[in-house]
Amino acid sequence: MDIRNPLYLLLPVFLTILLVVAAGQLQALAQHNIPPEQLEDVGVTEKLGEYVSGDIMLYNEHGEEVALDEYLNNGRPLIVAMVYYECPMLCNLILQGMMRGVSELSWQPGSEFDILTVSISPTETPELARANKQNYLEELGNPDAADGLHFMTGREEEVRRLGDEVGFYYKWNEQTQEYMHGSTLIFLSEEGHISRYLHGIDYPELMLRNALYDAADGRIGSTIDRVVLYCFQYDSEAGSYVPVAVNIMKLGGLATLLVLGVFLGFFFMRERKSQS
Repeated sequence: MDIRNPLYLLLPVFLTILLVVAAGQLQALAQHNIPPEQLEDVGVTEKLGEYVSGDIMLYNEHGEEVALDEYLNNGRPLIVAMVYYECPMLCNLILQGMMRGVSELSWQPGSEFDILTVSISPTETPELARANKQNYLEELGNPDAADGLHFMTGREEEVRRLGDEVGFYYKWNEQTQEYMHGSTLIFLSEEGHISRYLHGIDYPELMLRNALYDAADGRIGSTIDRVVLYCFQYDSEAGSYVPVAVNIMKLGGLATLLVLGVFLGFFFMRERKSQS
């Protein structure tokens, strides 16, 4: 080991920078430290198969009071995102991730499915919801999706009721002046049954397509979609879809048999022609 090597001479500098960064991170954590007991009633409890009440009353972006039933029983599944519009960070990431995934879908909001974004803050107004809808509609880059994109507000008791029924629990934190909440999308069938949860802030197109397909009970999508989705299965622990080796092997075996059958058929036809 040659300590005259320039890399070894720079090692103390690297260590000093690392210690400064680590100290800064620890100080930041200390300033925003949230005691564990405050997180007891925050998070997501999956309630797959349970029914969400259609008489939950919310306000749409035009300030009109509407029942959740307005967005159910119309032949389309529903994506529910519980956020708040003045959230400084996480909610924006959730909505941006959702819009990014939706923009890659071949299915159209308002045609094959609907999106219901519900503010968990009772102080937020329909005007704020309308402004957010316009911003995310522009981000989606598809003005035709406006009829399937709904940004809602509501009275605290009604929004809490929705949260309780879908298993989404949140709490206001006086110290940070922010809501503590999880990051998840909830998928409802047209009848209001909870079919899927997707957790995190990134929702790839295939993941959304699988969840919507399940929520619609297989009624949407092309034959190719059905073949692709056959190869994936929902992993409730991971909160996402994973490849199913057995199904992939089945399709691979079927494809091999088809190719082999075509090859043998061509071979026998050629042999018969050569003998005649």
